[in-house]
Amino acid sequence: MRAQSSATAPPAIAVATPGRESRGFGTLQAALGVVAFSLTFPATAWGLEGFGPWSLVAVRSVLAAVIAGSALLALRVPLPARRHWPGLAVVGAGVVLGFPLLTTLALETSTTAHAAVVVGLLPLTTALFSALRIGTRPSRTFWIAALAGAAAVLAFTVQQSGGALTTADLYLFAALVVCAAGYTEGGRLARVMPGWQVIGWALVLCLPLTVPVASIALAHEPVQLTAHSVAGLLWVAAGSQFVGLVVWYRGMAAIGIPKASQLQLAQPLLTLVWSVLLLGEHLTVAAPLTAAAVLVCIAVTQRSRG
Repeated sequence: MRAQSSATAPPAIAVATPGRESRGFGTLQAALGVVAFSLTFPATAWGLEGFGPWSLVAVRSVLAAVIAGSALLALRVPLPARRHWPGLAVVGAGVVLGFPLLTTLALETSTTAHAAVVVGLLPLTTALFSALRIGTRPSRTFWIAALAGAAAVLAFTVQQSGGALTTADLYLFAALVVCAAGYTEGGRLARVMPGWQVIGWALVLCLPLTVPVASIALAHEPVQLTAHSVAGLLWVAAGSQFVGLVVWYRGMAAIGIPKASQLQLAQPLLTLVWSVLLLGEHLTVAAPLTAAAVLVCIAVTQRSRG
C-alpha cells in the first residue's frame, strides 16, 4: 500500500505545474493581443489618409479572411459543428464588422486619444457580458479594482481630449457594446476550438458581405496609396484583425474572460504612446501617474479569485 501511494504522488505534482505554466502563457498571449490592439487606432488613422472608412473596413476584413482562409485550407481544418455557427456569427458581427466600422467612422472626427475612451470601458463591459452569457461571478475585489482602473483610464483619456464630447461618442458607445459581445462569445468558443480557428471562421463567414461591400466602397470612395495608408491597412488586416485576435482568444480561454479583459486597461495608454510616436500627438504629465494606477489595478484583478 505504501509503495502504491508513493507511486501515484509524482503524477499529481506533475499535473499541477503545467497548469500554472499554462495560465502564465495564457496571460502572455492575452497581453500580446492587447499590444496588437493598441496599434489599431493609430493604424486606422494612417489608413484613413488614403482610404474611405467603408473601403478601409471592408478591405481589411477581406484581406484578413484571405489569410485566415488560407491557413484553414492548408491545415485542412474541418467545418465547425453546426451548434457553433451562431456564436461565430456574433464574433463576426462584433469584432470583424461592428467594432472596426464604428471606430473607423468615429476616427473621422475624433482623435485617437478621445477614441481610447471606449477601450477604457471595454474590460468592464466584457466582464459584464461574460457574467450574463457564461455565468462567471468575479469577486468583489475584482470588481472594485476593475472599476478603479476603468475610472483612471477614463479620467486620463477624457482629460487628453479636453473633456469635450464629440458626435463620434455614439459610434464609440455602440462599438463598445458589440465588441464586448464578440469578445465574450469568442472567448467561450476558444474553450472548445483553437482561438485562431474562432476568428478564422468568423472572418470567412463574413466574406459574402465584406467582398461586395469592398467592391462598392472602392468604386465610390477615393483611394490614395501612400506608405502610411498601405501600412495602416496591412496592420489592421493582419495584425489587429487576425494575429491579435488569435493570441487574444487563446489567452482568454486559458485565464478566463474577466481576467483577460482587465489586461485591456493598459490598452488606452499604449495607444496614446503609439499616437505620440506615429501621429505626433502630445501627452501630459498625467500619463505616468495613470499608468502606475492602471498597473496596480491589473495586478489586483489578476490575483483576485472569482
